[in-house]
Amino acid sequence: VTSENVTGADIVSYARNYLGYKYTSGGATPSRGFDCSGFTTYVYKHFGISLSRTSSGQNSNGMSVSKSEMKAGDIICFSGSSGSKRISHVGIYIGGGKFIHAANSRQGVIISNVSGDGYYFVSARRIIK
Repeated sequence: VTSENVTGADIVSYARNYLGYKYTSGGATPSRGFDCSGFTTYVYKHFGISLSRTSSGQNSNGMSVSKSEMKAGDIICFSGSSGSKRISHVGIYIGGGKFIHAANSRQGVIISNVSGDGYYFVSARRIIK
């Protein structure tokens, strides 16, 4: 699979391989563990696609899509509080109102709901066509 013909389903399928892996601040590999942006960077890098290394940086990668237009494989950026636009977390949309992400040191890589679950949606970014 090359970056030209990678699909959202490919991204999600690969990301799911890491469910249950540990969270490590600053981590960007399966052996060390992942932080949120390290996880998204690692998954996309597998397909030859470079992302910014920070969650706030990833908010300017790709093109903006509305919450209602999100497709599997899109990156979702969140803030830590309602009404804030400061990006503090990022994950990969998997469809059905859910996303996969490196949550925290207690939970590691998990699937959560986009709405609720304590994450405040700020933006979605389409990285692949």
